[in-house]
Amino acid sequence: MAEPTLVVMAAGMGSRFGGLKQITPIDEQGHKILDFSLYDAVQAGFRKAAFIIKREIESDFREAIGSKLENRISVQYIFQEIGDLPEGFSVPEGRIKPWGTGHAVRACLGRIDGPFAVINADDFYGRSAFQAAYGFLTQGGDGERYRYAMVGYPISNTLTENGSVSRGICETGGQHRLTRITERTRIERRPDGPAFTEDGGESWTSLSETAVASMNFWAFTPSMLEELDRRFAAFLKASLPQNPLKCEYFLPSVVGELIEEGKAEVTVLQSQDQWYGVTYQEDRAAVEAAVRQMKAEGRYPEQLWK
Repeated sequence: MAEPTLVVMAAGMGSRFGGLKQITPIDEQGHKILDFSLYDAVQAGFRKAAFIIKREIESDFREAIGSKLENRISVQYIFQEIGDLPEGFSVPEGRIKPWGTGHAVRACLGRIDGPFAVINADDFYGRSAFQAAYGFLTQGGDGERYRYAMVGYPISNTLTENGSVSRGICETGGQHRLTRITERTRIERRPDGPAFTEDGGESWTSLSETAVASMNFWAFTPSMLEELDRRFAAFLKASLPQNPLKCEYFLPSVVGELIEEGKAEVTVLQSQDQWYGVTYQEDRAAVEAAVRQMKAEGRYPEQLWK
């Protein structure tokens, strides 16, 4: 069985944060959030990484992130190109927004030859998530159905105090199988607990503190790349007339389709770790404080890459 690859989605524009948040330091040693994820991944057993980035940030990204890994594990760079579309489609005039997480991972087609995990570059997941994902990926491949997994977190562990977030809210059945995932693009911590709105804040729907949230930490077999490629044209055909400048091909939406069609079973690997991220500029102080505390507790060394 091929060695699992850690796929890192790092091509986001960082529009809400106001900069290239993937390489923003969050401690005095200059480490980025991604450094901690990569450190945890290596500790968990991953020996291959693929970074999905925009071509124009390649030099900065290699210097800030890749150079630390290249003499430790196998590293490759994959470019998410806005013009990478199926035959018969073109980029709408005026569109600058990338096509979303499904399109990003689709870029790995032909570049990855075995099972793989997928994470966001700007989320702190906790080591247990990488251990669970690596263990799952080394247990075997597809059977009668595609065999995937997702690391899920209690929604209360994934919110910021500084604004709204987008999360996939999950429903599960027996054997911790994912039965449905619904993308909620505006979730906030309200006075009476987590809630989401679909009408610009006119009304709010409450969520349980323990509702399972997806943070885009997935474990897939190569079959997922083929499905992402196969379904992209249908997405574009349906979505471009409605929202040509901002429609996004969401990875969780494709997973949901495969579940509904009975083609995939997705095991939810539950984590109780606290999520940390820099969704907004104001989040940075909280992340820095959390990192200081984790170092004081001995969970991480002062210098990750000695």
